[in-house]
Amino acid sequence: MASGSTQKFSLFALTAMVVGSMVGAGIFSLPRTFGAATGPFGAIIAWCIAGGGMYMLARIFQALAERKPDLDAGVYAYAKAGFGDYPGFLSAFGYWIGSCIGNVSYWVLIKSTLGRFFPVFGDGNTLVAIVVASMGIWLFHFMILRGVQQAAFINTVVTVAKIVPILTFIVLLAVAFKLELFRANFWGGEGMPAASLLEQVRATMLATVFVFIGIEGASNYSRYAQTRSDVGTATIVGFIGVTALMVLVTLLPYAALQRPEIAAMSQPSMAGVLAAVVGPWGAVFISAGVIISVLGAYLAWSLVCAEVLYVAARTDDMPRIFGTENQNRVPSAALWLTNIIVQLFVISTYWSQDAFALMLNLTSAMSLIPYLFVAAYGYLVAQRGETYEVRPEERRRDMIIAGIAVIYTIFMIIAGGLKFVLLSALLYAPGTILYFWARREQGKKIFNTVTDWVIFAAAVIGCVAAIVGLSTGYLTI
Repeated sequence: MASGSTQKFSLFALTAMVVGSMVGAGIFSLPRTFGAATGPFGAIIAWCIAGGGMYMLARIFQALAERKPDLDAGVYAYAKAGFGDYPGFLSAFGYWIGSCIGNVSYWVLIKSTLGRFFPVFGDGNTLVAIVVASMGIWLFHFMILRGVQQAAFINTVVTVAKIVPILTFIVLLAVAFKLELFRANFWGGEGMPAASLLEQVRATMLATVFVFIGIEGASNYSRYAQTRSDVGTATIVGFIGVTALMVLVTLLPYAALQRPEIAAMSQPSMAGVLAAVVGPWGAVFISAGVIISVLGAYLAWSLVCAEVLYVAARTDDMPRIFGTENQNRVPSAALWLTNIIVQLFVISTYWSQDAFALMLNLTSAMSLIPYLFVAAYGYLVAQRGETYEVRPEERRRDMIIAGIAVIYTIFMIIAGGLKFVLLSALLYAPGTILYFWARREQGKKIFNTVTDWVIFAAAVIGCVAAIVGLSTGYLTI
């Protein structure tokens, strides 16, 4: 697929892929998400946990990009190299389907943003909203089919453009900062249900995962990098910059409004906060930024979805049809399946009570399993001493970093709750059909180890439990 210098990405383009992937729907929803869960103190603790854990993951992506340059499309390749074919498939499938669900959340947020001005769009899940979102899905689809390089250039431009409203929001709220109000909200504020600090922090966990998804954006496109070391540099630079933006967007509203006011705002809550500080034009300004940002993130993630499915097919871990390209060297079959899945999920939002929150949390839950595989593989590489003939002094450090990342991802899975583990299984189990299809094409044995059978059995049991839970009302969407 990569052919010649025209398909190679610079350090700036790779960094834009990271920033463009991370700065999407999530950052504009942070004020209400955190305001409904906790005050500034709990938010600071949550960001320390999330930022620390995700920084460890970023360091692992950086180290593996340098030490395992033969492994492309990061997330999927690392899982397969470390744990075998079926876990590798699950990582690729989970990352892909989670990204598809994340793309649905983008359309929901765009329509709920328009709903602030045009009631026909409601909260993003009305019939009109679904029809308009469907038109957008296929408009982007055919644009991407014209070429990956063109889409990457558009993403770079959009990434620069969408940072402006966020920086403006931060500057205006910093100017309007009221210390007494921030102090009043610091420990949780008044007028909110009582909750322990642990409960407050836990309520923010899946949201923090969602806004950090995309940290691996440069790694996913490592085979396009002009210089391999640029992948790690882009990952760290993008992570630090976006983390600073997210923390400021979360904390500054506490110095402008009472916590109950923030918690009661509709999404995107950044628009409501700025409107309360500077007047109605603030909502219009942020809403425009939301649409630009989310469309840019949608473009970036459409590329990621197709790339992951394409690479998995090229390495015989997905059916071969998804490894085909069109005349513009775009993985067309992978893109078609991706957007069909996105379309089906968009339609399903019609029956969801809070479509944005559901898609946000489910995307996070699906992404944590692939992240866990990456962290565990980073630990195995350091423990075994693979590639540490070069700079052996880094081995102990990398083991500690990877160990912390493993603990963090397991903690996040537990903190997210049983509901989303079961809903994840509802997707993983039937998704294994693609694995069966690929293995049959190659004439290979379905499962090679007892561990593969155990993992498959666990997915099936979880899927059945989810179906029972949904039918009995124990689980709700």
